[in-house]
Amino acid sequence: MSLVCVLKEDKMKYLYFALFTLNENNQYEVTFPDLAPNAATYGDTLSEALFMAKDALTGYLLTIEDSNEVLPNATAQPQKISHKANDLVVPIEVDTTIAREREQNRSVKKTLTIPKYLNDLGVQNEINFSATLSDALKEKLGV
Repeated sequence: MSLVCVLKEDKMKYLYFALFTLNENNQYEVTFPDLAPNAATYGDTLSEALFMAKDALTGYLLTIEDSNEVLPNATAQPQKISHKANDLVVPIEVDTTIAREREQNRSVKKTLTIPKYLNDLGVQNEINFSATLSDALKEKLGV
């Protein structure tokens, strides 16, 4: 069973398992057993390693899509991934459609309604409404 999912309207979501190994320098080495040796990274902290894992997987998947290569199937059962007792097996999900949209970074004009008092306060405080809405949406959506 493959965990590579094709969604509607050419949206592509992928899920691969990453193996996090703490090395002698207390850094987390990250490999993707299903994609070895082509996708790997590291982080000084677990949080950084998680960020870098998603970034590395995204870059790899975009490259594979662009070159029309066939991706290996993702392991369906993480317990079958060979690892040491202290290693972490972590699912990493990537939506390449969203990644491509971020690369293009196009702006879309939106018309919205807010209470007048918020508008007045925002103007008075020189708030950039577009930037504020973008920041709030990113936080709300976890992107």
